[in-house]
This record gives sequence, C-alpha cells and structure tokens, in this order.
Amino acid sequence: MAIGLIILAIVIWCFGFVLLSGAPYLPTLKKQIKLAFDLADLKPGDTIIELGCGDGRVLLAAERAGLNVVGYELNPILFIIAKLRTMPYRDKVKVVFGNFWRKKWPQAEAIYVFLLPRLMDKLDNKIVLEKLGDIQVISFAFKFPKRQPVYEQDGVFIYSFKGPKIKS
Repeated sequence: MAIGLIILAIVIWCFGFVLLSGAPYLPTLKKQIKLAFDLADLKPGDTIIELGCGDGRVLLAAERAGLNVVGYELNPILFIIAKLRTMPYRDKVKVVFGNFWRKKWPQAEAIYVFLLPRLMDKLDNKIVLEKLGDIQVISFAFKFPKRQPVYEQDGVFIYSFKGPKIKS
C-alpha cells in the first residue's frame, strides 16, 4: 500500500510540476500533426524543434517525414517514454531532458509547440532572443497575442519569424 502511494505521488509530481514552466501533457492527434507539417511545407532534411515533446509522437511523425528533430521534455516519465520510442531513429531524432526555457536551441527551420496561452508571449520573446534567423513556428491550439498567423486551419497556426541568425 505504501509503495503504491509513493508511486502515485511521484507520478502526480512528474506531471504536475511541469505546469509551472510549461503545459500539461495532452497528445496532439495524428491528423493535426500531418496538417501542421503540410502547412509548414517542411522538406526532408529540415530540422524542427519540439518544445515539450511528451511521449514522442510528433518526433516520430517528423522522422517519418524525413525531418531531423530535437525534442525537449521536462517530465522525467515522458522523457523516458519519448527516448525509448525514438531510440531506433537517434540519427535523426534527439530527445533532451530539461526545461526548454533554459536551453540553447539549435538552428532549425521550424518550431512545434502546444503551449498554454499565458506562455505564448514568453515564447515570442525567447524565439527573438535565440536569434535563430528566419524560422516558422507551428502552434497547435494557441495563438501568439501580438502576431498574425501566416496560415491557420483546424486549430493549427503557422507563424513566420524573421530575424538575424547567430552561427553556432
């Protein structure tokens, strides 16, 4: 009984504490993932960053589309699941444990995110500060408050950020 309660407390902690810096785990449906990639017009060999990669389903879809992908996950349980699911594809898929707000992001053609509305302004600022150059942001369900999407369909929003690129 005590071990069961300890395990339950650990699971609740793992899924609950991420709300302080991100969003709860809600998987994106396959239909929206395909739509997002179609709208963003990503090409094989392009790199996409996923902020909060959850169980790795977007990472796997990106790999199947021929993309290189880096996913960040703060929840240790979901990180392990994503890492295990993507292990056969580690030449194209990298899963990073930690808070994406505190990490240096790689150069990429796109960012995929499913964040809460209260964090979209903070994300806008982080993208500008990272100096990734011209990059698309694919946002599922939530809009940037100060930007207009380039494309919008079925809850998928595509944004175009223009800016200087710092060589890494």
